[in-house]
Amino acid sequence: MENAHNSSESNVVETLDHESRATGRDHEALRVWLRMLTCTNIVESQLRTRLRQSFDSTLPRFDLMAQLDRHPDGLKMSELSRRLMVTGGNVTGLTDKLVEEGLVVRQDDPRDRRSFTVRLTPEGKAQFSRMAGPHEQWVVELFAGLDHDEKVQLLKLLDRLKGHLATLFA
Repeated sequence: MENAHNSSESNVVETLDHESRATGRDHEALRVWLRMLTCTNIVESQLRTRLRQSFDSTLPRFDLMAQLDRHPDGLKMSELSRRLMVTGGNVTGLTDKLVEEGLVVRQDDPRDRRSFTVRLTPEGKAQFSRMAGPHEQWVVELFAGLDHDEKVQLLKLLDRLKGHLATLFA
């Protein structure tokens, strides 16, 4: 069974491996980008699969609930869209489903009658709490191939890259 599990993981890596498009002749920036994209896709695929199998949930649903959990007073739909980096339509559709299930509530914003604030309900908080711990452990497991110092170094490097990109597009 162990070999079947490893073989299955290898297939996932091969399927999501964007690096196969690059060669040693390609610019190193392109190879770095494809390596980052490949790693992101593998981690995201694993999180999607585990959320679906363990909680019959999706990653976008988890991400929206995580944002609301961090902001107990709620967030406007436009702010949710910005934080999740998706269109307003995507946030509206997902929010509609969560409202139907009683996991979030939409409230009129008293300062702006055209917008809504979205909050987790007590049931939404409970459901998110059940998912948050395992989700964090999965991320820890997926990054266990790096030791503490390597993770700190990677964070610093990605912070520099993020700062550079922010400067380019400010």
